[in-house]
Amino acid sequence: MDSLRKLRPDLTPWRSSRDFRLLWSSGSISSFGSLITYVAVPLQIKQLTGSYFAVGAIGLVELVPLIVFGLWGGALADAVDRRKLVLGTEAGLGLLTGLLLLNALLPHPLLWPVYLATALVAALDGLQRPALDTLIPRVVAHDQLTAAFALVSVYRSFNMVAGPALAGVLVSYAGPAPAFAVDLASYACSLVLLFRMREVPPPTGAEKPSLAGIVAGVRYARSRPELLGTYLVDIAAMFFAFPNAIFPFLADRLHAHWALGLLYGASAIGSLLVSATAGWASQVHRHGRMVVLAALLWGAAMTGAGLSTSIWPVLLCLAVAGGADQVSGMGRSTMWNQSIPDELRGRLAGVELLSYSVGPQLGQLRAGSMAGAVGVRGSVWLGGVACLVSVAGLAAALPRLLSYDARTDPHAVAVRAAREAEQRLAA
Repeated sequence: MDSLRKLRPDLTPWRSSRDFRLLWSSGSISSFGSLITYVAVPLQIKQLTGSYFAVGAIGLVELVPLIVFGLWGGALADAVDRRKLVLGTEAGLGLLTGLLLLNALLPHPLLWPVYLATALVAALDGLQRPALDTLIPRVVAHDQLTAAFALVSVYRSFNMVAGPALAGVLVSYAGPAPAFAVDLASYACSLVLLFRMREVPPPTGAEKPSLAGIVAGVRYARSRPELLGTYLVDIAAMFFAFPNAIFPFLADRLHAHWALGLLYGASAIGSLLVSATAGWASQVHRHGRMVVLAALLWGAAMTGAGLSTSIWPVLLCLAVAGGADQVSGMGRSTMWNQSIPDELRGRLAGVELLSYSVGPQLGQLRAGSMAGAVGVRGSVWLGGVACLVSVAGLAAALPRLLSYDARTDPHAVAVRAAREAEQRLAA
C-alpha cells in the first residue's frame, strides 16, 4: 500500500490553497487553447509555403523577443504585483490570438501577420512567464513545491495530448481559423479566474526594474554551478533534440498524415503518465542527478524516434522522451524554487525562461535547417545523438550539479528557514 501511495499525485497544494486552485484552473484552460495555436501556426505556414525553413523559422522569429522580454519580465516580477502582471499579459495574448484569427479568415491569408503575431506572443510570454512561475512559491508552502509543480504538469501534459489532437483535426478539416477561435475563448475564461485571485505584492524592499538588477540576477545564476548546470543541460537537450517544427513533414515521410496530432501529443502522453504517478518525486533530494539522467533518456528516445521507419515505434519513443522531460522538469523546478531567495526569484525565473524556451526555439530552427540537408529522419536521430554527447559532457564538467542535495545545500536550507519564519509571522 505504501508503494501505491507514492505513485498517487500529492493533492496537498490543491486542498490547502485557494489561490493555487484558481491559478491551476486558469492555467489549465489557457494552456489548452495555446497548444491548439502552437500546432495551428506551423501547419498554417506549411500550407502557405511548403518550406522546411519557413516552418523552422518560427523559432528564429521568437528568439529575440524571448531573450529581451524574458529577462525584463523577470525584473518586473520582482518589483510589481505578479498577479496584475499576469493579468495584463494574458489580455494581450488574447488580442494577438484575435489577430491570427482575423488573418486566417481572409480569403488569402498573409504570411507576415503570422510571423508578427508569433514574435509579439513570444514577447508577452517572456513578460508573463517569470511572474507566473514565481506565483506558485508565493501561494503554496515551501515543502509542497514539488507536489504543486507535479499538479501543474498534469494539466500541461494532458493539454499537450488533447490540444494538438484537436488542432490537427480542426486545421485539417476546417483550416486554422476555428483553432484560433478556440484559443481566444480560452483566454477569456482564464482572465475571469485570474481576477478572482488575491493580490501578490512584491517582496518587501523590492528593487525597481533596471538593467543593473537584471545583471545582478544573471551574476547570481553564474555564481551557482548547480543552477547553471540545469540551464545548460536543458538548453543542450532542447537545441539538439527538439524536432517538433518538422513533425508535419515527418508525418508525410512516414505516410501517416492521420497521425500528425499524435506526433505532437505523444511526448505529452509520457509526461502525463509521469505527472499522474509523481508521488515518489517528493522523496527525491538529489535533483541534479535527476535532471541529468532524464536528459540522457530524452536524447536516447529521440535517437530511437529518428531511426524508426514506421509511425508506432516513433510514437512510443516520443512518449518515452516526454516522460523523461517531465522528470527533468520536476527536478529543475524543485531545485530552482527551493534554493533561490524570493527577492531574486523573478529575475532568476527570467533566466530560467531563457533556458527552457530559447533551447526549443533554436531547436526548431536547427531541425528545419538540418532536415533540408540530411532529411527529416536524419535531423531527428542525429539531434538525439548530439544531445547524448553534450549532456554527458556537461555532467562531467559540472560536478556540483550531480552532488546537489536539497537536504544539505546551504541555499536550500536558507530559503527553507526564511519561508518557515514567514509562515510563523503570518500565523
